[in-house]
Amino acid sequence: MGRIIVAGIGPGNGEDMTPAVLKALQDADVVVGYKYYFRFIEAFVPQGCECVDTGMKKERERAEQAFELAEQGKTVVVISSGDAGIYGMTPLIYEMRAERQSDVEVESLPGISAFQKAASLLGAPIGHDMCIISLSDLITPWEVIERRIIAAATADFVTAVYNPKSNGRYWQLYRLQELFLQHRAANTPVGYVRQAGRDDEVVKVTTLGEFDPEDVDMFTVVLIGNSQSYVSEGRIITPRGYYRELGEGDMKPGQQIMINSFRTIEGELRNKDVPLDHKWALLHAIHTTADFEMEQILYTDPDAVASLHEKVKNGELKTIVTDVTMVTSGIRKGALARLGVEAKCYLSDPRVPQMAEELGITRTQAGIRLAVEEHPDALFAFGNAPTALMELCSLIRAGKAHPAGIIAAPVGFVHVRESKHMVKTFRNIPKIIVDGRKGGSNLAATLCNAILCFDDAEQLKPGRDL
Repeated sequence: MGRIIVAGIGPGNGEDMTPAVLKALQDADVVVGYKYYFRFIEAFVPQGCECVDTGMKKERERAEQAFELAEQGKTVVVISSGDAGIYGMTPLIYEMRAERQSDVEVESLPGISAFQKAASLLGAPIGHDMCIISLSDLITPWEVIERRIIAAATADFVTAVYNPKSNGRYWQLYRLQELFLQHRAANTPVGYVRQAGRDDEVVKVTTLGEFDPEDVDMFTVVLIGNSQSYVSEGRIITPRGYYRELGEGDMKPGQQIMINSFRTIEGELRNKDVPLDHKWALLHAIHTTADFEMEQILYTDPDAVASLHEKVKNGELKTIVTDVTMVTSGIRKGALARLGVEAKCYLSDPRVPQMAEELGITRTQAGIRLAVEEHPDALFAFGNAPTALMELCSLIRAGKAHPAGIIAAPVGFVHVRESKHMVKTFRNIPKIIVDGRKGGSNLAATLCNAILCFDDAEQLKPGRDL
């Protein structure tokens, strides 16, 4: 009785074949396989070895021929591209052995899969948990495939896509993209490789939103990153976490908890396709309040967070003025020291009580008046008093205040909404506003922190100044 060796020949380059597979080919009496793949092994098959090749969709016939030849006492090598156990011939051979009740010995030799070769060409996109999905519905019903796509997208798996497209099966990849965009940000890295390891190899990196399914055919493997994947120097990297854990010994005890919290929040956002600087402020707001309504009520001017951060980095913005001391207390002291920024609240200034009494205004209004006299171009952050925000609006209109930016998050029931409507009229001043009645000192402070640490946003790595 002979034997069958099911061998994965890799993606198509002889250098990617394992020594075990090369030896099996050299020792074979017969090689059975899809005729297209014989071009990749002809240099390794010895003279006199019988080659049995068949066309596409002839898998059962190839398996039957392999058993018939092995039952004659021959050593038969059945070849599959990539790894024979991944969408290859190995499962069929084992199933047929049981069906025939055959005594033929079966051995499976692993090979480099197409997704592994593609990943190596794209950088390091499969550095964390991943899955593989085939879009071929010849055997698997599309309803089942779609459920698997949704599961992969929602579970944040790095996902390799096999059989993405053919002449007769053109719409499935569009549907996969649509489903992933419901659960992943549009800037999620996507890489795809055509004819990996072969002469006409093509490697491309794009994003989930810009990915064009028309650029893909049946010889292409698509790899979709997870929420932590990013592109560096044209390569996709999905971090495993070792660099963070081993390379950053100064990470504060609470930083890892905050990073994990931000990842959880991002995964639960209804709309992930928002600009990075708005998302960064939104993640801070939800982290502080545990209130996902922030998705609807947090307003940021375009590039407000990014532009204010740039002013801080350039030394143009040196002062943050707050309406109450609770806001000042919540702004991270480490970030202020690192960036050379001062956070001030004038509410405890000894001049405030007399000014408030003489003018018949609130103490927070008086504090803002004093602040504008000394720091007319500060970033003003409000987390408590709508009257203070309204005072600033009046001073801006009078030409006395020229804020670098405004964070408007007063909370309450009297004049709160109105104060926020007032501040929206200043279209040339970068603004972050919590619409409606909601707000608070903690919210105003965390939005200040989002500005100060915006350079950590791309890698979703908050908390360095904790």
